[in-house]
Amino acid sequence: MFNVIIMTLNVYKQYFGAQCTYLGVERHGAEVMLISDSDHGTIKYEVAVSFFPHNYPSDFAVSYDAYVSRVIYQAPGRRSKKREAAFLAQLRPIAEELAQSIGATIQWELPLSDAERH
Repeated sequence: MFNVIIMTLNVYKQYFGAQCTYLGVERHGAEVMLISDSDHGTIKYEVAVSFFPHNYPSDFAVSYDAYVSRVIYQAPGRRSKKREAAFLAQLRPIAEELAQSIGATIQWELPLSDAERH
């Protein structure tokens, strides 16, 4: 018997200022992610945005309800740096569409953290 390992990795993650009211709660922060998920020889990439309450400068309150995502690629294979670079080039427009779907905006000019890439 073999153990199956599902690898989920945030290829890119960064926090930004945001404007969002979701379920009656104002949220002023957004976590923007490109997520890679590999399982049984299949690779999946997903763009996700999570909006959370945030009072500048240091109060981060994690939220799991204002989360929107879209799978942008799924096929047999493994991670590819070239493919990931192409997906990163598409990240902002897709994240904007996701934000708009719940009436939110991401303030790209107001990063709350440095970008993390793996």
